Amino acid sequence: MVLLVMAPRKKKASAVEEAPPSEEAAPQTPIAAEPKEKAEPRRPPADSRHWYVIHTYSGYEDKVKANLEHRVQNMDMAHKVFQVVVPQVDEIEIRDGQRRTVPRKIFPGYVLVEMIMDEESWYVVRNTPGVTGFVGSGHEPTPLEESEVKSILRQMRSEEPRIKVGFVIGQSVRITDGPFIDFIGSVDAMNLEKGKVKVLVSFFGRETPVELDFLQVERL
Repeated sequence: MVLLVMAPRKKKASAVEEAPPSEEAAPQTPIAAEPKEKAEPRRPPADSRHWYVIHTYSGYEDKVKANLEHRVQNMDMAHKVFQVVVPQVDEIEIRDGQRRTVPRKIFPGYVLVEMIMDEESWYVVRNTPGVTGFVGSGHEPTPLEESEVKSILRQMRSEEPRIKVGFVIGQSVRITDGPFIDFIGSVDAMNLEKGKVKVLVSFFGRETPVELDFLQVERL
């Protein structure tokens, strides 16, 4: 009886030899992501409000202001017509020995309107009772310069009212109060800030200046 012994088969060599491992793996630098451009916030449209001047009938400035403000409210135009101003200042008027504060129109027959000008707002303002038109060249309303508006508003905000007097230098007046009552003299100088007037009064043929309050003299 013959025994057959099978020899072990050799393993076939790998067709592709594995590459030897590198000594040290170089660290890979991450690629920075390109920054995304930030979207710019939407800007609101530029405010195109300006001050305009409208003509009115003289003496109707306050009435026009009230009419226009009423129309703006009723027609829901407050987003286009913002302010209506009658330029005026307070004055102290002295008449018949009485002092009283009265408003004086800086520009009689004119009213200022702060508004955004377009067809709709133009119609509201132009068709207000008492308004005769816009100030401008031709049919195009012309806005005021910012410096002009600031000057007018600053004048309106003056702290103390100005004194309005009916006297002129050289005018003859009668003194109505004080130690020189019933004396006749002539106006030599006036100080509107202090409310004083200097009157030349004749004493024994010689003129003497006397400083008085405006309430102490009256016109002849």
